[in-house]
Amino acid sequence: MSVEALEAAPAVPYGQLVPVTVHFDDLDALGMLHNSRYPLLVERAWAEFWHGRGYGFDGDWAAAGDMCNVIKEMQVSYEQPVTRPGYYAAHLWVEKLGRTSLRYGFRLCSADGRQTYARGHRVLVRVDPQALRPTPWSDHARETATELLHPEAQAA
Repeated sequence: MSVEALEAAPAVPYGQLVPVTVHFDDLDALGMLHNSRYPLLVERAWAEFWHGRGYGFDGDWAAAGDMCNVIKEMQVSYEQPVTRPGYYAAHLWVEKLGRTSLRYGFRLCSADGRQTYARGHRVLVRVDPQALRPTPWSDHARETATELLHPEAQAA
């Protein structure tokens, strides 16, 4: 599975649309996108977003910095099935940016963002690679995450 680059991503009122591709082999025996693929597509879109801003992981957890994080919670609501391969998008936004955690929202949607197939949220906690205990996000990560703050989060 690959993330396809668009010349210009359609505008959304908040957050960002990141292109994703559904391949034929992502569909289940009923011809629908397998339920486990929705969060996988969103995960790949988030990786694309962060990697596009200079974040990465090369196998060294001690040097991973903000990329050393774990999932505390994930929720997905499936609204309608994806029934064919093709180009779609993950709409990504930040709902809450804490000192050591980050809650982001997402939608798997049509490439133009108009039709929603699934939505949900995920909570990440940045951890110290040695102690595996929560540790604060860097100022740089906080600035990057702020790019995607949902308007309701900005008002809070």
